[in-house]
Amino acid sequence: MVLKQLSLINFKNYADVTLQFSEKMNCLVGNNGMGKTNILDAIHYLSFCKSFFNSIDSQNIKHGEGFFVIQGTYNRNGETTEVYCGQKRNQKKIFKHDKKEYDRLSEHIGMYPLVMISPGDAELINGTSETRRKFIDGIISQYDKVYLEKLIAYNQVLKQRNALLKQFWESRAFDSVTLEIWDEQLIIHGKSILQIRIDFLKEFIPLFNKHYAHISESKEEVSLVYESSVGERDYKTAILSSIERDRVLHYTTVGPHKDDLDFTINGFSLKKFASQGQQKSYLLALKLAQFEFIKTKKNTKPLLLLDDVYDKLDETRFRKLIELVSDDNFGQVFITDTHPDRIRDLFAFNNIDKKIFLVDNGVVEVMK
Repeated sequence: MVLKQLSLINFKNYADVTLQFSEKMNCLVGNNGMGKTNILDAIHYLSFCKSFFNSIDSQNIKHGEGFFVIQGTYNRNGETTEVYCGQKRNQKKIFKHDKKEYDRLSEHIGMYPLVMISPGDAELINGTSETRRKFIDGIISQYDKVYLEKLIAYNQVLKQRNALLKQFWESRAFDSVTLEIWDEQLIIHGKSILQIRIDFLKEFIPLFNKHYAHISESKEEVSLVYESSVGERDYKTAILSSIERDRVLHYTTVGPHKDDLDFTINGFSLKKFASQGQQKSYLLALKLAQFEFIKTKKNTKPLLLLDDVYDKLDETRFRKLIELVSDDNFGQVFITDTHPDRIRDLFAFNNIDKKIFLVDNGVVEVMK
C-alpha cells in the first residue's frame, strides 16, 4: 500500500498544496513551526478519520477560512483508490472512500493501516491509563472490526450506566431493575473486550521483547503486563460485586475502561527508574512491534510516520532506526527533520527511492 498523492486545502497552515510522494522514503525538512508535522497529521486523518494531535476537527481549519479538505490517492493491491475528508465550521465531518460517503466512520478504520512515532509517545509512560488503553485499542481496531464495534457499544453502555448512577445519587433513589438492564450489556461487551486484549498481548509481547533487545543491545529485562480492574475474579462477579461502590462514587469502577498497562525494566517501574535512553528504547520497541503486528495481521505494510525522531534518539540509535526502516520489511516511510544536510548525509550512500521536501511556512518544494 502506497500513498501516491496528498492534496490539502485550508488545513492548518496550508492554503492549497498537492504533493507527489516516493513509494519508499519521504523526508520533510525545515525549521520548527513550518508545517512538517501538519503533513503527517493529514496523512493520519486519511487512515483514522481524525487528527493525531487535536480531536476538535474545526480547530484544524486554517485561520480565517470556513473549511478544510484533505484528499489522498493510494495504490492498494494494485488498484488506485481515493480517500476524502472535508470539514466545514459548525457542520458534520464528511468522509468518503472512492467518492462514497461512509454511514459510520468506524467502517474506514483499518483500511489504510498506519503507525506513527512522535515525541508525544512519551505520554505512554508519563500519561494516564487512558493513553495506554488507547494504544492497545488503536492497534486491535486496525485489524479487528468486531472489537471496534464492541468497544463503541461498550462506551455507549458505560455512558448510560454512569448517567443512571448519577441520577440515583441526585434523586436519592435506587432502581436495581433498570441498572440490571445496563449491567447485562456492560458484561456482554466488557467480557469480550477484556479477552481480546489479553489474547492480543500474548502475541504482541514477544514482538516487543524482540525489538527492545535489538534496539538496546543490552541484557535488560523489560516487561509489559496487562493490569485488569477485574483481577482474578469472574467478569460478571466483579461487575455485580462493585455495585455498592459504584453507587457511592456515582460511576462504574470496574471494567475495561479502568484497565492499564504496567511497564517495567529489570523488575522496576519504567517511569521511575529507567534512564531517558532506556525509556526511548522502550517506546521505540513498542511502536516497531505495533508495525510488525499490524503488518502480519493485515498482510500489508502499514505507512510509517516518523515525526521529529532525531530529538528522541541519540545519533547512533537514529541512524540505526533509519537503516532499519529503509529495508524491505518496511514499506512507505514519512520522516520529518529540522536539518536538510543531516537527511542528505543519511541517504547519500544508498540508492533507496526517496524524495526530500523543503517545508517553509506552508510552502513545500522538492529538493534536488
